[in-house]
Amino acid sequence: MIALQQALWSGRFESGMDDSTLEFTSSLSVDSKLAFYDVMGSLAHVRMLKACGIIPAEDADAITSGLKVILGEVKDGSFALDYSLEDIHTNVEFVLTSRIGPAGGKLHTGRSRNDQVALDFRMYLRDEALAAAEAMDGLMMALVKVAEDNGDTVMPGFTHMQHAQPVSLAQHMLAHAFRFSRDADRFLDAFRRMDKCPLGAAALAGTTYPIDRRMTAESLGFKEPTENSMDTVSDRDFVNELAFCAAQAAIHLSSLCEELVLWSSQEFGFVEMDDRYTTGSSIMPQKKNPDIAELVRGKTGSAVGALVTMLVMTKGLPLTYNRDLQEDKAPVMDSMASVRSCARMMSKVVSTSRFDKVRMAEVTSRGQINATDLADYLVTKGVPFREAHGIVGAAVRHSIESGRNLEDMTLEELRGFSDRIDEDVFEMLPVKRCMERRDSYGGTSPGSTDMQISQAMEQIMSRDETIRQERQLIGNCWKSLSE
Repeated sequence: MIALQQALWSGRFESGMDDSTLEFTSSLSVDSKLAFYDVMGSLAHVRMLKACGIIPAEDADAITSGLKVILGEVKDGSFALDYSLEDIHTNVEFVLTSRIGPAGGKLHTGRSRNDQVALDFRMYLRDEALAAAEAMDGLMMALVKVAEDNGDTVMPGFTHMQHAQPVSLAQHMLAHAFRFSRDADRFLDAFRRMDKCPLGAAALAGTTYPIDRRMTAESLGFKEPTENSMDTVSDRDFVNELAFCAAQAAIHLSSLCEELVLWSSQEFGFVEMDDRYTTGSSIMPQKKNPDIAELVRGKTGSAVGALVTMLVMTKGLPLTYNRDLQEDKAPVMDSMASVRSCARMMSKVVSTSRFDKVRMAEVTSRGQINATDLADYLVTKGVPFREAHGIVGAAVRHSIESGRNLEDMTLEELRGFSDRIDEDVFEMLPVKRCMERRDSYGGTSPGSTDMQISQAMEQIMSRDETIRQERQLIGNCWKSLSE
């Protein structure tokens, strides 16, 4: 049986937990990752207790000195975990008390594990959100660099996986880039909403001690304290939101990977991935498998699963704290780490891949992909679009039956479908010209994609500055608390 005094809540109980209860309820294998944040939160808390005169200065100084020693051990990996204790908070407090004596027991004055764990997890996820936004921007930058080199590289644009209209490779890569830009923005938006300090909410109703919640919030780099103590300890919308951000980013990653897997096949032949990010077959010597892209695509399931786990876990909880919330950490920790890792790997895959411009142009020249441009041409000659659509549909049918592309038909053949067609139609039909003429805002022309590249770079630089400022603020807080 576990020793009674090893549980922070043991006063009410005559006997300790059964070993099976401890094993079942322990969260140490997961929340040990919060050790650094737990110590930092405690350093800020004891600083406030001292400043407000809630505990004697000499006790506060002893606690602070003891916590700084533990912080050093956490940083260098020498802090020893006792798995007979149920969580990281208990580990830190018991080690502190065993080293400095009864003064260590005063650390928990004016707080509960309920606000303590909410604090630790928010601080952990703040760092994760910044790192995830940075990883998204890294992948976005790799895509932008491909776009910079391929403003005039023509390829088929697809709808329903059928050739639709000619586009540039730059436009296609930028489409993915702006998806990841929104993902990065979502992570930073989530950061801003979780940037409120839970410490001081205590168990659920606040505390009778004259604490200064704004002081602790400022010490830990938060914008402000949370507004309502009951909401603070019971809600995990900040976790759910990050789980969604990770799942959405994973879905965007999966879409990119799906295309690269298809494009690397012999049927497409659009791209060859670098040897460093592919594997071979144990039996078929000719194989070059896009395993990184496939693994990233496969990992999407766990990210979506983490979101579902969090939504179901929190859907029916009454106010305030319930032990169900102990299960909030592992799913989101795993999904955030996975998405960040996937984005970094795909940055390498994209930046080292070789895109076959000749093959793309060859494929684009097939399949009457310029049919819309012929319809648009007729509109400029005064034909209503719906009528033009029917005319071109008949021309396409003839083109397919004769085995020739629209631009290879004679003027006489084309005029057989409409007498509005003149010699100038042949200036409009080459597929590269079709791509170049789409110069509307956000379109696929080189001029338009150049503008998109500039916009993408501005977004990356703006976020980079935001991330730098937030990290500097938090880093300064850590430095102030630990010195």
